[in-house]
Amino acid sequence: MKEILITNDDGFESEGLKKLVKMLKKEFKAKITIVAPATEKSACSHSITLTKPLRFVKVGKRFYKLDDGTPADCVYLALAALYKNRLPDLVISGINMGANVGEDITYSGTCAGAMEAVLQGIPALALSHFYKSNEKEINFKNALNITKELINKIFNQGFPLDKKEFLNVNFPSPKTKFQGIKICKAGKRVYNFKAHANTNPRGVEYYWLASANLDYEDEKDSDIALLKQGYATITPIMLDLTAYEKMKNLKKWLKD
Repeated sequence: MKEILITNDDGFESEGLKKLVKMLKKEFKAKITIVAPATEKSACSHSITLTKPLRFVKVGKRFYKLDDGTPADCVYLALAALYKNRLPDLVISGINMGANVGEDITYSGTCAGAMEAVLQGIPALALSHFYKSNEKEINFKNALNITKELINKIFNQGFPLDKKEFLNVNFPSPKTKFQGIKICKAGKRVYNFKAHANTNPRGVEYYWLASANLDYEDEKDSDIALLKQGYATITPIMLDLTAYEKMKNLKKWLKD
């Protein structure tokens, strides 16, 4: 029997997580274990907790929340404490509420859950669902169907990537006509560094960091552009961040 480990960065009560687990239990004869953060950990990146102990809190059968843990903590500790005889066949992180595209991949706790898995040699998917600001509820039908198809391919044909690489999958808004699936590169986001200043009743100034719009450079074949057109995007991500094509120029720069 296959074993699947699930995590996310929206927290153990996330609707995307619930829909994913329900589909997996219905469609696959697999042993499913869920270890998710106790609270939302969006944009926590690939952080792990080294300064205090972590604690599993049982929510249900093979379902745990990790007290103040990050997605990377969840995967790391699950592998260490819950898998004594064999590692899971697949790790799925998501389904996240909101896209993880372009350079947001480096911020993403969802992607970090997949990163931690492939560091340990386990195939992994990071799943995220784009939605528009006026959408109060998300229809996960297309996302779940695509996820089911991907898992079937992984289990029947093997994982299509090398070690320390994962699949970053983004689903389009249900309010946009679904156009199909595209394999594509990560785009280039346009960021700001806005923060909202305010003062508390004691006169102490504080800030809320502003969330960024999904602005991007004009690239027709990027994950961001295609996602906005209604495509589900799949991008192979590698953890090796070396800019190999720049090494020759860097050597020359140092000598000059």
